[in-house]
Amino acid sequence: MKIGITSEQLNRPLTGRGYYIYHLIKILSSNTNKNNYDIYLINYKNTQMFPNLKHIILENPFKRITKSYQLWYLYLPLGLYDISKKVDIVHCINAEPIYLKPKNIKLITTIYDIIPYLFPKTYTFSTSFRFRFILPKTLKISNKIITISHHTKQDIIKHFKIPEDKIKVIHLAANENYKPLNEKEIEKIREKYNLNYPFILYVGGLEPKKNISTLLKALYKLKKQGIKHKLVITGEKRWKYKSIFETIEKLNLQKDVIFTGYVPDEDLPALYNAADLFVYPSLYEGFGLPPLEAMACGTPVITSSTSSLPEVVGDAGIMVNPYDVDELAKAMYEVLTNDGLREELSKKGLERAKLFSWKKCAEEHLKVYEEVYNMK
Repeated sequence: MKIGITSEQLNRPLTGRGYYIYHLIKILSSNTNKNNYDIYLINYKNTQMFPNLKHIILENPFKRITKSYQLWYLYLPLGLYDISKKVDIVHCINAEPIYLKPKNIKLITTIYDIIPYLFPKTYTFSTSFRFRFILPKTLKISNKIITISHHTKQDIIKHFKIPEDKIKVIHLAANENYKPLNEKEIEKIREKYNLNYPFILYVGGLEPKKNISTLLKALYKLKKQGIKHKLVITGEKRWKYKSIFETIEKLNLQKDVIFTGYVPDEDLPALYNAADLFVYPSLYEGFGLPPLEAMACGTPVITSSTSSLPEVVGDAGIMVNPYDVDELAKAMYEVLTNDGLREELSKKGLERAKLFSWKKCAEEHLKVYEEVYNMK
């Protein structure tokens, strides 16, 4: 069995999807001899990761254009005709917009969420267009669809009328380096990022669905109640993020909000450990890795009661209505002022995080590959 996995994300700084691809390929490639299959990485250039694996380089005709990988996704379906001569299965792991495929190839598509379809105004025009007009075709021609939560599965069934048995739910996991750390390691990260004060942490990109403006408004209320914590926001600027900085100016929070930009994976565990509280008020998530990473580090979590987040956090965190500033502020105040509650959430989070693993995730993927390979 020859499995081609799209791996363009490995060429960029790794975030949620990139880590998913990395860990899946890492575990699958370590068991190829045992299970009698070959992994091929489909990309537009050789990635520095996994140099010993077989690569299928599908040239990028748009390489001189900024963010040309987005256009490469549109070119990918045409390249499947050449790819189909080399592999039995193609796993489009980044929800690539496949609008046609050769008859002699089997296609698996991972769909993380359908947020651009549900809330098109919160995304760029190109992304919204792709989800509204190309995604339905992708779902139809895929032999199997993988989603990362039961919530996303139900969304796909509801909005695109896809048969339930065509969709397989496979949960993600936190990396093994997300764990409680000693004071020396925590102090080192405090010094590196100049965090010599108590703080609340948010991890994720700057975009509308992350609901950061509501978090800022809750922080403002905490300041009025005498809470001294600052808010540390990590992650890259993505799109439509100007309202975040406008809210900071309006509420005069310039000295209370710290932006670190992208934080590499080797620093994030210590950053979670250093925080007194992790808050993730996202309006909608296909899974939500940051709350799981925080729980794995023993950091108390407050997150939204919407979409897939209750599926990930369970009863190990506090869930609030992400549209209710007062409710969010009240929950944050309770955690920050109640040592017993903070300790209870920490213990529950550590136990909850143990339910998710990359090994289990990879094993479930292999079962899907075998099922699709044996389809007539």
